[in-house]
Amino acid sequence: MTPVIYFDICAAVILVILFCSMVFRKLTEGIASRFLFALLGIAFVSTLSEIYATALDIAGNYGVNSIVPMYILNTSYLLFHNFTIAAYMLYIISLADTWHRIRGRMLLKTLLLFPYPLITILLAVNPFTKIIFYIDENSHYVRGSYIHLLYLCAFYNMCVCTVYLIRHRKLFTRGKFISLMLMLPMEVAAFIIQLFNPELMVEMFSNAIALLIIMNSVHRPEELIDFITGLRKFTAYGTDMKKTFRTDKHVSVIMINISNFLSLYSILNYDGINELLQKIADELNDVNRETKAHADIYYLDRGRFRFVISDEYRDKIDTAAEEINFRLKQSIILNRLELNMIAYICVAKCPEEITDFPMLMHFGNDFHEKLPFSGRVLHISEIMEKNIFSLTSELDNIIDNAIAAKKFQIYYQPIYSTKEKRFVSAEALLRLYDEKYGFISPDIFILAAEKSGAIHKIGEYVLDEVCRFISSDDFKRLNLDYIEINLSVAQCMQSDLADKVLQTIRQYGVTPDKINLEITETAANYSQNIMTANIDKLCSAGISFSLDDYGTGYSNIRSVASLPLTIVKLDKSFVDAESNPRMWVVLQNTIKMIKDMDMHIVVEGVETKQILKRFTDLECEYIQGYYFSKPIPEEEFVKFIEEAAVSVK
Repeated sequence: MTPVIYFDICAAVILVILFCSMVFRKLTEGIASRFLFALLGIAFVSTLSEIYATALDIAGNYGVNSIVPMYILNTSYLLFHNFTIAAYMLYIISLADTWHRIRGRMLLKTLLLFPYPLITILLAVNPFTKIIFYIDENSHYVRGSYIHLLYLCAFYNMCVCTVYLIRHRKLFTRGKFISLMLMLPMEVAAFIIQLFNPELMVEMFSNAIALLIIMNSVHRPEELIDFITGLRKFTAYGTDMKKTFRTDKHVSVIMINISNFLSLYSILNYDGINELLQKIADELNDVNRETKAHADIYYLDRGRFRFVISDEYRDKIDTAAEEINFRLKQSIILNRLELNMIAYICVAKCPEEITDFPMLMHFGNDFHEKLPFSGRVLHISEIMEKNIFSLTSELDNIIDNAIAAKKFQIYYQPIYSTKEKRFVSAEALLRLYDEKYGFISPDIFILAAEKSGAIHKIGEYVLDEVCRFISSDDFKRLNLDYIEINLSVAQCMQSDLADKVLQTIRQYGVTPDKINLEITETAANYSQNIMTANIDKLCSAGISFSLDDYGTGYSNIRSVASLPLTIVKLDKSFVDAESNPRMWVVLQNTIKMIKDMDMHIVVEGVETKQILKRFTDLECEYIQGYYFSKPIPEEEFVKFIEEAAVSVK
């Protein structure tokens, strides 16, 4: 029967479209993209070879003698068609980012590659042996007696590919895994159809359809490429680095955070900042080419870039980092403005210095906010001790265990009244002690608890413990007016916060006036209906509110004026700046403004008698700080208040 080549023609058209799509969608960068591009090329050559060979075979019916070209074209088709699975295997290895598991493992390389030298040898000697195919006297293609060897090799390769995919399935999402697996049964189905119906040439068409599915479900540019910079995007960085840690791959990461990005954005606006990002991306690409680092470059967001170098090119890391630092220090002219970037650059080795993905993301997110700018390339080993990294990675488990085992402790810091000459209240402060790491700073574990959602259980524990203390005989002997309890932003957004607070104080028989709830300026600046409803309900029940850390946030005056506050707590930054004449003017007017609104002032962070006197002279009635006492456990606090002289100054 006359072969039907329409399937091959359709396959060639699909492959050309996929070629153009990869080029126009900028999907030619990265090792996986290059292997996919090569896979498309191999499939295209195989398809064209089959089309021309079939055309010559058909022409043989009309007496056209083309034996030599037919040998060449059929050999090309069989060779490239069998190499399609090899290219597909290499593409999967690249997607899984598991090359490092293959290097140096001769047995694994042999298992993966041994059929291809055999196929090449069989096809090379075939014109003389005619064991795979031959061209008869009428210029027709005829299968040889050993052509099944090629199919056995192809079947072996498919099995190896299937096993490899299944073994590394956790490195892919379910949808991508199914799409990648789909090519193999499609190849088998097409082979069976063509085996029993040689005139239906559907194998290359099946290949093309499978590649089309992969392009649309696996190798999607919107998941990989940031279209402003042309670099790989945040989601690709997350996927790639997760694979790195899961497969124990060694890489070096140059983390680049532009600390003044938001300031530059306010100057340049949308179009200008996009042009700036493109210029930075061009510089990073130039460094990559010039240093031959073979890095994957990513743009995350908010002026954060990542330059990831594999282990075999790790010797390039310092050169690349220094060159990046040099280039980003140079002024950039945009819209006739001369701009300078403040670029923090830090080098980290994974997994030697950063041991897991959460640790990498946590550190990289804001290390520029925690370090003074030095202008030089930083190395992560210089910044933090390794046990801090371990703490970061284990923190969620530590918090969960502390909640379950009630390992959190409540400390109290007394608040002194300069008018009454006695301690009138105290702030309840949470502490966490871990057997491995000792005392963990609240700045660390509170942030982690807010991110994980554990802050709600912690908040309930604190309220419960404070109410228990207030209802005790020990507290009643102390003659204290109230205890301050901190609320986080997340707690303020709980729709049932007010009900839970009121239920707890009723459970312990605590009167509402014994509780003062502290909210930070960050929480105060949220104009959310839920938070407002909570505050109104609690105020109506008789619970007072304080604004904590006043002076550290934005829209301070609006927050003070709009909320039903009874106390404003001046942040320690005011105390630290009291020697600054201009700051002292600001401080004096701030205190006057708050007092004119009929609110009390608590000054935090007072550590010396001189500072105590200065704020007392400004008629700040309430003082809190190390001058009187650091935060201490409940038992020590009770003893401290009982022993404190009424005349403490």
